[in-house]
Amino acid sequence: MRLGYSRSKNHTSYYVYKTGYKNGRNTTVLVEKLGNDTYIKETYGVEDAEAWARAYVASLNEKAEQDEPAVSISFSPNAPIPLDEERSFNAGYLFLQKLFYDLGLHTTCTMIRRRHKFDYDLTSILSRLLYARILFPSSKKSTCELSERFVEPPNFELHQVYRALSVLAAETDYIQAALYKHSLKCLKRKTGIIYYDCTNYYFEIEEEAGDRKYGHSKEHRPNPIIQMGLFMDREGIPLAFCINPGNTNEQTTLRPLEKKLLCDFSLSQFVVCTDAGLSSTDNRVFNNKDERAFITVQSLKKLKQFQQAWALDLSGWRLLGGGDTPYDIGRIDEEAFYDAVFYKERWFNEDGLEQRMIVTYQVKYQEYLRNIRRRQLERARAKINKPSSLKRKNQQDPARFIARDSMTFEGEAADRDVYYINEAVILQEEVYDGFYAVCTNLDHTASADEIVSINKQRWRIEECFRIMKHDFLARPVFLSRDDRIKAHFMTCFIALILYRLLEKKLGGKYTPSEILSCLRGMDMTKLDAHGYIPSFKRTSLTDDLHHVFGWDLSKEIVSSATMRNICKISKNR
Repeated sequence: MRLGYSRSKNHTSYYVYKTGYKNGRNTTVLVEKLGNDTYIKETYGVEDAEAWARAYVASLNEKAEQDEPAVSISFSPNAPIPLDEERSFNAGYLFLQKLFYDLGLHTTCTMIRRRHKFDYDLTSILSRLLYARILFPSSKKSTCELSERFVEPPNFELHQVYRALSVLAAETDYIQAALYKHSLKCLKRKTGIIYYDCTNYYFEIEEEAGDRKYGHSKEHRPNPIIQMGLFMDREGIPLAFCINPGNTNEQTTLRPLEKKLLCDFSLSQFVVCTDAGLSSTDNRVFNNKDERAFITVQSLKKLKQFQQAWALDLSGWRLLGGGDTPYDIGRIDEEAFYDAVFYKERWFNEDGLEQRMIVTYQVKYQEYLRNIRRRQLERARAKINKPSSLKRKNQQDPARFIARDSMTFEGEAADRDVYYINEAVILQEEVYDGFYAVCTNLDHTASADEIVSINKQRWRIEECFRIMKHDFLARPVFLSRDDRIKAHFMTCFIALILYRLLEKKLGGKYTPSEILSCLRGMDMTKLDAHGYIPSFKRTSLTDDLHHVFGWDLSKEIVSSATMRNICKISKNR
């Protein structure tokens, strides 16, 4: 029930209306006349007639909910269900739909439509591509088919999806900037620290085509690849992305995308945090200007000899967060300081760039590296008797510990090669166990503890890539045109933003697998005009979802009118 009123020159009269669904259309019925404002004030002794009327309608709704009669439905064991009728629908997408509209993506689609003047519903297409990517990741053809399983059916055809992908690719920069702008209305973005990293996706094709080029594959596959660069804010929410040919040097990808942040996002003051693979001198110099700064992983093996000697010297260490007491890490009680982090720092000038290097040491990290090497040595010893498997694929391959001798002790050519474990390689690597270094141009207003803490959060961008690859199945990509491939990865990028916002709304209490499994399993069985019966298990996660979003699907039966109202609420911004 809702409050209605009519205004005249001297009075305002109030009414109670009830909206129902009858014969395929909405019908409004007058329930009660409450009188005009003068009558309400005099009769009930109140000063604000409208406030009293609203409270009265609220009490009626509460009572109606409590007194709502049970629904009785009859079924016949002999009556067949209708042929080709879908009876099970997913309602988990409604939570994603609310975030879609909160981010203003419907407005963005409207603006794009005005520029391109097409006749299909881009909002419907993009939203279904996103919901399906999160809930039922598959090809575009399957996405169209699976969209029929949502409570609200799609209103587009497959050929329109492919056309929309080309439009979305052309508007990639605009969509990313609009997403950031609208996201500021939903939450406070923490862009003082931003993270950048690259990954790649392989394609199961025999030859290079377009941007799908042969390059260094993260998965060590001999296939053409596409490269993706990603910026993320401090809370793990993606900011911007770029797609590059697979043979692109990843160190050259940071600056062009960062320039888009400076221009399109109007960001100017931030610290860029990267791994060692992106820590080129040019990137450091680029972020040593204006109000920008950098924190980047530094390979100890690539340091100059005097820097390496200082970094690995066992004396002159301090306990992170523990004052200025000096320690010799060669004499500490390893059991007592197992989890402690020691550090030392110094400034140095590299090609005219003043940098601050912070080196850390941890007994726990040392043991971790040695356990990894122990397992690799076991694999290396197993490979010695299989020379055909000794071709090294990367710098971490166990084959690096295996040496080959083709000469006898007398210096003559041997009849056959002899393979053995090279102890010298093991000793060379053990020198670096437990040590880790970062470089930055931040001065001492940022403590070593704070810088180390910022760098530790790089795992979240790795998690972003893992979610896209393993949970959203960003590949295989069933597309061949470069523009549509780019649009595909953009839908993966936006889907990741929707997921991260949902994760944040739930307070970070649940893992990706828990959240995604819950949404995918939130099915409702439709009973003709009676409504929907939940077919999912009610859990603390479903209760939290309903509490956060303000509706409840976990009733014994959800009426058709209630479901229509929930669908409407999910599209309100």
